[in-house]
Amino acid sequence: MTNDDAGAVTHVTDERERRPETPAEADGTIELFRTLGRMLRLLRERAGLTQKQFGAMVGYGPDQIGAMERGVRAPRPEFLEKADELLNADGLLKEAMEDVEQAMSKRRTRHPEWYRSYAALEAEAVELHFYANHGMPGLLQTPDYAHAVFVKRRPLLSEEAIEKRVSDRLSRQQVFERDPLPVISYVLEEVILDRPIGGKAVFAEQLERLLKIGSLRNVELQVMPTKVEEHPNLGGAFNLLTPQKHAQVGYTEAQGYPRLITDTEEVRKLAERYGIMRALALSPLESRTLIEKKLGEL
Repeated sequence: MTNDDAGAVTHVTDERERRPETPAEADGTIELFRTLGRMLRLLRERAGLTQKQFGAMVGYGPDQIGAMERGVRAPRPEFLEKADELLNADGLLKEAMEDVEQAMSKRRTRHPEWYRSYAALEAEAVELHFYANHGMPGLLQTPDYAHAVFVKRRPLLSEEAIEKRVSDRLSRQQVFERDPLPVISYVLEEVILDRPIGGKAVFAEQLERLLKIGSLRNVELQVMPTKVEEHPNLGGAFNLLTPQKHAQVGYTEAQGYPRLITDTEEVRKLAERYGIMRALALSPLESRTLIEKKLGEL
């Protein structure tokens, strides 16, 4: 299931949690930056300089130097040239300048600079499409349902962490009130309507919220019946987003490993599967009738 659909938070604030891969991780340049970062740190320490002292020499703050040494910030070629001289690297850092230029060019081509995080994309998207197969998508969750999800998450979270994550999740639901309204659709597996997370009272409120959100004029909510004999997507949940003035992207997660998908062909395949699922699922009206039936049976 995706991070949005399960017990984690789409925009993770805990540093111990995994986050969507960065552009450098996705195109392989991260290893180059990490190696350069380790070399830079060793040379700086050999010179007896702190990050703050060295940063002052090259016109960078200590946090920026630290980020480059950890490999999470790309060192610019002109920085490497200056650092090589100041740290007496004897051309070691200068030798990497061409590789860095190529890596940065590759990153700009495959992963545009507007990439920041899934949450940022979600907040500005003009279209949002969700396929969920295990739990209620985060944007649809009530406070009590979200709390029940995080309470049962393993490893166990502290009460403070639970409350923070519930708050973060609910804050994302402002997307339904944005102006202009985004186009939003959901395909939910029927099993989600049969799993009373939080107990009957909590789940009844959750189904009522589904009916409320499904009645919004910019939202189409469909249920995929369990009895359907054919299915184009058994590979797990995913989301499709179309940010303002940018091409559609995909997002998936499995066992806490999130992935933002920007490759055109991969996104096209997800969109194709989603379209077929919408054709096989119950219509929005039929889905509403089924949800009302499930609610009446609680």
